[in-house]
Amino acid sequence: MASQDWFDKDFYKTLGVSKDISDAELKKTYRKLARKYHPDSNPGDAAAEAKFKEISEAYSVLSDAEQRREYDEIRAMGSGARFTAPGGGGAGGFEDVFSRFGQGGGRQADFDDIFSMFNQGGGSFGGGRFGQSSGGFRGFGGPQKGADVTARTTLDFVTAAQGETITLQAEDGKPFKIKVPAGVADGQKIRLRGRGRPSPDGGEPGDIVVQVTVRPHPVFTREGLNLRLTVPVTFTEATLGATIEVPTLGGETVKLRVAPGTPSGRVLRVKGRGIASAKKGTGDLLAELQVAVPTHLDDAAREALQRFHELEPTENPRAEMMAKAKA
Repeated sequence: MASQDWFDKDFYKTLGVSKDISDAELKKTYRKLARKYHPDSNPGDAAAEAKFKEISEAYSVLSDAEQRREYDEIRAMGSGARFTAPGGGGAGGFEDVFSRFGQGGGRQADFDDIFSMFNQGGGSFGGGRFGQSSGGFRGFGGPQKGADVTARTTLDFVTAAQGETITLQAEDGKPFKIKVPAGVADGQKIRLRGRGRPSPDGGEPGDIVVQVTVRPHPVFTREGLNLRLTVPVTFTEATLGATIEVPTLGGETVKLRVAPGTPSGRVLRVKGRGIASAKKGTGDLLAELQVAVPTHLDDAAREALQRFHELEPTENPRAEMMAKAKA
């Protein structure tokens, strides 16, 4: 960062703090502002990103005791020593500063000489190489967040649907507990804020990110928060109508009314018996009926079915399909 910036920018005003603020209060204020203006919290907001850069730059200087002292000294010099560009009018340009070291000597002042004005015997400005800041978002100042730690777990279908507290093992071998929220889906990630690696420079710790795999269920499948299952019904149940029982994920059964003449593939809905999610509500149970064709008939059943065949309507159930295909 150039010294001109230190003259032009009031870092205390940027952070909204007084010049005598303590280090602890400074860090507390910065973290509050960083959370408010961080690009992750304001996607696509250029103004918020610009503000985040400003507060990070300000904190990078003021949080470092040596840089803060130099900054205060430079600001205290006031307008009489402004680093204005040559030819811009007014006194006190870069040429005025260089002239303190090079008048009549025929040599150019080097940066160490200039910096020693503010840091006697040091030759450093801004805590390192000229114009360099470290940490923060996209190279702007401020403490860095610690690294995230990843973990994986495989849950059975019921545990994922109903939620449960489980114990996992971290990369360092230490166990930790995680509350699996009800309704977690296959492939979803659970983030434990502040449980990851510590920051290298006093910032917030990283997170633990757990990727979840859910084992398939032998009866139920998920469609969002809805549960679907295939329910076999007999030919006579579908034709004459019936009341049947179907299972739910909790283990108990519910009764469904199959209307007379129900075709294979019809879906019956049971409200509120799907996946329950604290944030998104509760889904439904979707029962898809499939007419089961008997594979073994004794002579009496075969005779009865033959008599029914002689009495059933003569209409061809494929006639409409054939007509559409020809068209």
